[in-house]
Amino acid sequence: MQNRPQLPLIIAAFFAIYVIWGSTYLLNKIAVAQLAPFMLAGVRFVVAGLLIFAIALLMGKRIRVSWKQFGNAVLAGFLFLSFGNGMVVWALKYVDSNFAALEISAQPLVILLMMWILQGKKIKPMSLVGVALGIVGIYLLINQDTAVRHENAAAGIGMIFAAMLAWAYGSIFVGKAELPPNYFVNTGYQMLTGGILLWIMSFAVGEVWVPLDLWESQTFWAMGLLVIFGSIVAFTSFNYLLKVVSPEKVATNTYVNPIVAMFLGWFFLDESIPLQSVLAAGILLTGVYFINTRKTTVGLRRFRR
Repeated sequence: MQNRPQLPLIIAAFFAIYVIWGSTYLLNKIAVAQLAPFMLAGVRFVVAGLLIFAIALLMGKRIRVSWKQFGNAVLAGFLFLSFGNGMVVWALKYVDSNFAALEISAQPLVILLMMWILQGKKIKPMSLVGVALGIVGIYLLINQDTAVRHENAAAGIGMIFAAMLAWAYGSIFVGKAELPPNYFVNTGYQMLTGGILLWIMSFAVGEVWVPLDLWESQTFWAMGLLVIFGSIVAFTSFNYLLKVVSPEKVATNTYVNPIVAMFLGWFFLDESIPLQSVLAAGILLTGVYFINTRKTTVGLRRFRR
């Protein structure tokens, strides 16, 4: 009975991590058409970080942290946002948004393999099935003419894979690192420092910054939606769901985001959805399901009896 009043909030939060996070591929694709990739991502996360700190102070949250917590938050921000997100935004100059989302949906496979390599974690039989399906799905995804029709598409594919490696290591690191105890404040530090690092990277590679008064209206809209919804609302919803819903249910956003990205890319950007991509998506997401689900394993045990 106590959970019933929370039901509308839970539904709204799931909508946020399903649809809003799925739409960030489209929004980044629109914004990167005019803005340099690192500059774009840097503005997004610095503004979002500052807004989060402002909200945290208004809520009476303590934002002071130890140097160790700060250093770990900086490293997490670099892995997740500076390098991870920065590489993806850069890659969107060379690949379609729906293709990027599909490739990134293999992230659980990368995390599983990295935990096996770095931590010696045993891979369960059902997870091995998932890894095998994931490899087949990725092969089908990248082995098609539409995937490499853009100039430097191979570089874009490589950038996304590098981002997935950074996210995988970041996930393992965060699981053991001492970070700011308040998730909202922790997110603020990661976004602010990650955004500043993105600006440093932008200057280092010689990106040309487009003055604010020259931004097109669709760039303004895309950036505003990325900051408010793609960063603050979606990340807050994600952290809220982790407190009130089991983690495996929250992780279902991995299945839904690529579908949302594919539809939005087709609807707004006229991106094609080849039959081979649909087949690859089905195989890839089935592989992710095998890795995350426990029901299959339980079902097999019952069958053995």
